[in-house]
Amino acid sequence: MEPIVVAGTQLHSTEEKQRYREQVRKLRKGKKGLVIVNTGNGKGKTSAALGVMTRAWGRDLKVRVIQFLKHENAKFGESRAAAKMEIEFGGTGDGFTWTSKDLDTTKAKALHGWELAKTAISSNQYQIVILDEFTYVLAFGWLDVNEVVAWLAANKPELLHVIITGRDAPAALIEHADLVTEMREIKHPFTTQGIRAQIGIDF
Repeated sequence: MEPIVVAGTQLHSTEEKQRYREQVRKLRKGKKGLVIVNTGNGKGKTSAALGVMTRAWGRDLKVRVIQFLKHENAKFGESRAAAKMEIEFGGTGDGFTWTSKDLDTTKAKALHGWELAKTAISSNQYQIVILDEFTYVLAFGWLDVNEVVAWLAANKPELLHVIITGRDAPAALIEHADLVTEMREIKHPFTTQGIRAQIGIDF
């Protein structure tokens, strides 16, 4: 069954969309743990994932967040909030690559993060696992994307949702994912006004 794509914002549903919804209802498909990818050059990839984290917490689902590249000792607003919500949340990096003083160490920390991720995903302890900035590890070639996709296909529990964020998501990951959103920058206060990152908005 092909998905229905209708361009533009509309006040009312189309007959085509209504027919598609009826077909979906008749299929009575069960629940499925999704692989979700938030990618693109625009702001909001991590923020969208953290929105799901908050929604899931509100539904008493157990969430694990692993942040790649971001400093393991950083105290961003999201990590502070996660601590208050008693959500397992942690970084496995020493800062982004352009601030790293030792890329070998940065890579080793990222690879350790993937080992933590595999343990969390296969543990059956969580309903959602978020791998923040994980696409960079793939884009840099530190992990082979085909091996990662194969591992997910073989080991991710059926009902577990895995959310992956970051720029430059490889084609193989996009192909494997169930839901992919590309954040596209239209306007940014840093590039248009020279306004730097601000507390509560960016970190």
